[in-house]
Amino acid sequence: MGTPIKPSFAADLAATTGNRPCPETPGVNRITGIETEYGCLVADETPQNASDSWPVRLKNHLFKKEHIGAVDLHYRDYEEPPGNGGFLRNGGRLYVDMGHLEYASPECLDLKDLCAYDVAGDTLVQGAVSGLRAESRVSMIKNNVDHQTGATFGCHENYLVRREMQFTPAALGTLLSFLATRQIYTGAGRVGQTNPLSFEYEPKPGGPVDFQLSQRADHIVNDIYQWVQFNRAIINARDEPLADHHRFRRLHLLVGDSNMSPFATGLKVGLTSLILTLMEQECLPRHVVLHDAVVATREISHIGTGRGAVKLADGRTRDALDIQAEFLAHAQRYFTGRDEETDWLLESWQFVLECLENDQERLVGGVDWISKRWLLDLFRTSEHLAWDDPWLQSLDLEYHNIDPERGLFFGLKAEPRIAEWNRQALRPATLNIPPRNTRAHGRGLAVGWFLEHPKVNYLINWDSMSINGEPPLPLPDPFESSEAEVKKFLDI
Repeated sequence: MGTPIKPSFAADLAATTGNRPCPETPGVNRITGIETEYGCLVADETPQNASDSWPVRLKNHLFKKEHIGAVDLHYRDYEEPPGNGGFLRNGGRLYVDMGHLEYASPECLDLKDLCAYDVAGDTLVQGAVSGLRAESRVSMIKNNVDHQTGATFGCHENYLVRREMQFTPAALGTLLSFLATRQIYTGAGRVGQTNPLSFEYEPKPGGPVDFQLSQRADHIVNDIYQWVQFNRAIINARDEPLADHHRFRRLHLLVGDSNMSPFATGLKVGLTSLILTLMEQECLPRHVVLHDAVVATREISHIGTGRGAVKLADGRTRDALDIQAEFLAHAQRYFTGRDEETDWLLESWQFVLECLENDQERLVGGVDWISKRWLLDLFRTSEHLAWDDPWLQSLDLEYHNIDPERGLFFGLKAEPRIAEWNRQALRPATLNIPPRNTRAHGRGLAVGWFLEHPKVNYLINWDSMSINGEPPLPLPDPFESSEAEVKKFLDI
């Protein structure tokens, strides 16, 4: 395991945090979900085989041939006409968004569920490619950048938080510091860099970036902002809880990369959930607010080593690994021994930080940017290639190919801790069965009923449903399965 990292502020924790008891909620105990937009690569592209036609073809195959869900019968908004997508038997949603095929996982309360339902999206999409016998022509890519155009597409994280949670400047600053530095274990890695036209930023002297930690870092131009398409922020400020707005908010994050490794997904969502619990309890660590979280996000990514000194609001500089180690020490003080899931998160967090410090190769198969760089370094060495060789960009994309027969990620051999977590995310039942302990369960029941009653005129959303123009059934609490209410509403 190496020498444990000791954050420089560990000795001051008692003075800065007081002696409040650890929050008592078990596990992450938070409704979470992930939205994944898939890239599409087509071999021998022709007008009849255009890449922008395949998301629609795959969506149609899944709904019309595989009957994985109930397609929308009505407009959801002006960009989502009838037939554009629909809710799934597993409680999630699949649709076409701005030309990309997008999968939204169902609401999950258990971290293992979240990782499994995220992988279920990949399995459904790749299953459609296979169902159309298009494996030799079409590759669906779970990444966030287009190397040719410089465009980006998202992996959005959703966290349900209490409405009364205080978004004070100090709390938001600390949260942004965590989100900017967590890329040292959540980044997907990429060859090269992008400077969006909307981003007034001049690269520092020293030449172009060969390899960086995060695919989204170059495209994040604000810390908190409401509109997402042309001013991407770390945190999307739109207040759309998709639940009882008196009780809940939905924290919508844009900064994260799509992860091939379920282990990385578990850390990304699980540790962010723990930090949000500390934020709700008003017991976040102090003195870790960055001077500029957007600039720090990019600087850490560009350094490309998992380290990198960044400037704090008080004028000091600290290493990204050191900042994460302080968050770890603080979380250990509050959460150690609370339950099995939390202990796994804390132990895995420490394991990853120690490996980043002492032996990064132990994280192959678990941390995507390390796994990708390891593969690319082997290939570069054997073929004597420079980082700007187009061949490397092609291999960069193949790392994210969701076809288990072709994707480079699937050939990696990971350490037991990582391999076991990745293995448990492969659960075939998640393709058709929703989580039983969230609102997705009731929605999944309704989707199945709609498929059995094709003449019913239904309208379904995340937080409500209706049939034949009757008053809607509200589903305001994502923590409730709503099974009884849905069965009564549909007279099942």
